[in-house]
Amino acid sequence: MKSLDKALGLLDVFTPAAPVWSAEDLIRFSGASASSCYRYIRALHKAGLLARVANGSYTLGPRILEFDRTTRLCDPVYVAGGPAMRRLADETGYSVILCILYSDSVMCVREALSRGAPPELFSRGQKRPLFSGAAAKSILAWLPPHQLKSLFAKHRRTIAAAGLGADWDAFRKTLRQIREDGYCITSGEFNPGIVAIGAPLFNRAGDVLGSLSLAASTRSVSMAKFRGLAGRVVQAAGEATERIASAQNMMDLPARAVG
Repeated sequence: MKSLDKALGLLDVFTPAAPVWSAEDLIRFSGASASSCYRYIRALHKAGLLARVANGSYTLGPRILEFDRTTRLCDPVYVAGGPAMRRLADETGYSVILCILYSDSVMCVREALSRGAPPELFSRGQKRPLFSGAAAKSILAWLPPHQLKSLFAKHRRTIAAAGLGADWDAFRKTLRQIREDGYCITSGEFNPGIVAIGAPLFNRAGDVLGSLSLAASTRSVSMAKFRGLAGRVVQAAGEATERIASAQNMMDLPARAVG
């Protein structure tokens, strides 16, 4: 398993800021022996997860595009969220973001962007912290107590800095208020100048899977009017949740693990 972890870990270095890596740089990053790292690279290349480019360097491979296409066609959260997202975006004129829980973070898996949407908005494939912004907090608040305790123990300082509570009781009280409201509203927490309303998505067992969020620029929205859309966001998230539960190809979609 260690070898598999190290091989897959090589994929983490490919980012928009550093899309191409030489084999030598991958070896230095991995910390493995040259022979082991070359073996990882060959396996990833054979699987289509890496593609060879000029001068013996590598970039992410076409297999990832194949996975992405399969996700767009088949993933229950992606598919179920689409109709409710488009309807909410059309009715409000604002952008809608669909996110899932991803380890100790949140990832955007789908967006329905309004015309003239600000470039600061979250987009598909981006990760964000689990403790800031409406998309994240509307997931965090519905995690089970044992996961929240684990998160608090690991990220106590980050949680306090995010204004979620300096101790366990304060943290729990803040999240309880979000649950009672049924949604979360934030302004400028993850991206300055962006206001958002997030509501949770659940699987059939009632476990939180992700969130559906309405987002807009503070430069072009009345906060009072925007807050009045919270009920519509909750309704759209409920519609997506119903579609997830009724998906024909879903065995029993689990909540993503935290920790």
